[in-house]
Amino acid sequence: MKAYVLHGVGDLRYEDVPMPEPWPGWAVVRVLAAGICSSDIPRIFEKGTYHFPTIPGHEFCGRVEQVADEGDRSWIGKRVGVFPLIPCRQCPSCQKGEYETCSHYDYIGSRRDGGFAEFVAVPVWNLIELPDAVGNIQGALLEPAAVALHAVKRASVKPGDAVCVVGTGAIGLMAGQWAKIYGAGQVAVKGRSEEKRELVQRCGLEYFTGTDGGCGCVIEAVGSAEALEESLALAAPGGRVVLMGNPDGARTLSQDLYWSILRKQLTLIGTWNSSYGGGNSDWAETARLVSEGKLQVEKIVSHVLERERLERGLAVMRDKSEPYCKVVVTG
Repeated sequence: MKAYVLHGVGDLRYEDVPMPEPWPGWAVVRVLAAGICSSDIPRIFEKGTYHFPTIPGHEFCGRVEQVADEGDRSWIGKRVGVFPLIPCRQCPSCQKGEYETCSHYDYIGSRRDGGFAEFVAVPVWNLIELPDAVGNIQGALLEPAAVALHAVKRASVKPGDAVCVVGTGAIGLMAGQWAKIYGAGQVAVKGRSEEKRELVQRCGLEYFTGTDGGCGCVIEAVGSAEALEESLALAAPGGRVVLMGNPDGARTLSQDLYWSILRKQLTLIGTWNSSYGGGNSDWAETARLVSEGKLQVEKIVSHVLERERLERGLAVMRDKSEPYCKVVVTG
C-alpha cells in the first residue's frame, strides 16, 4: 500500500509499505478521508514522532476491511471514525473510564502508524460506526470536534453565558459552535485580522478584534504566549479560562498576569483530548449532532485534496502561503 512515512524530522516520503495486519482485537481500516491537524506540522517538520519510521495522521475515518477475531466480523464493510488514543486500561484514570487522562497511553499517528496511508490497523474498541448522514469528510473531523466539545464541557458552559474563543483555527471555531449548541447567550471569536471574519461568521459566530474584558468564560485555542495573555485579559472577574491550545514553547507568567489571575479570582482549567466510551462519550455526542446537522463541521473546511497531494496541504499550513482553516485529504 501507499503511505506517507516520516523517516526523520522533515523527511516525509510517499512510498510503498507493507499492508498492516490485525492482531487479536484489532481491525484494518481503509482510510477514506484524513484531516491535517495543526499539531502535525511541528510533529513532521520540527520535533518528530516518538520513533522513526512512523506514519502520521490521527484525524481520519474509513471503512473496515479486515478483522482478526471472528466475533468482530460484523464490523467488516462499516464506515467508522477512529478514537486515536489507545489506553493502557491499568492506570487509575483508566480504571475510572477516564481514558483521556491515561498515564501510559499509545496514540495512532504519533506513537504508532496513523491515517496518512491507504490502510491503518486500529483496535476494534476504538471504532465508532458513522451514521449514514455523516459524510467521509465529516467523519474525519469527529476527532477535533470531540476535542472541542470536551473543552466546552470542561468550561461548564451554561445557557446565557458570554463565551469568548481566542483563536480562529478549526478547533476554535468548532468550540464556538459547541458553545452555541450548549446555550451560550453570546459567542465571540477573537481574531487578529479581518482575514477570518467571513469564515467565523459562516459558522454562525461573532468575530471581534477588541481587547476589552468581560467574558464569563474564555477558551484559549491557539497555544501561544500571546493568546494566553489575551485570554486572561478578556476574562471577567470570577471568570473561567479553559486552556486548550497545545503550547508552542515554554511558558512563564509575568507578575502582572499573575496578579490579574489573583485579583480577578479566575479559574484556570486544563483540557486534554476527549472522552470516549461510557455514557458521557464526547464521540457519540459529536457523531449524533453532526448527523442531525446541528454541528456543521464541514463549514470550517478550506481545502479538500487528493491523498497524493497531502504534502501541498502540509506546506500551506507550515508556510501560511495562503488562507486556510482545515485541510482534508481523501483517497
